[in-house]
Amino acid sequence: MTQQEHYGDIATNLVYDEEAMRFKTISEFKYCVSHGAEIVIEWDGVEYGILWDYASKRHYIGHDSPETNIFYETPDELLEHRVGKDRLRDIITQAVVIDRTL
Repeated sequence: MTQQEHYGDIATNLVYDEEAMRFKTISEFKYCVSHGAEIVIEWDGVEYGILWDYASKRHYIGHDSPETNIFYETPDELLEHRVGKDRLRDIITQAVVIDRTL
């Protein structure tokens, strides 16, 4: 088996587990954010990227235009961000987590 075939087998055997990806508590989310995690969630059919800016060492919610990004100093500030009509704090344990680094 070649290296490419081996990695192809690994990729096809990966299974997305929505329950394992979901944040069970706000504390779990805050822990991840405080350690520089990058997260992609879906809420009301819209994807939101919660991204880490290495230069400023702050998180922001990714938008179409980098000029409109709002940076947050703490996880609690980030949790006050509006995702649609809801605060992130109110939906983070219910949102579909598409990807997370921690």
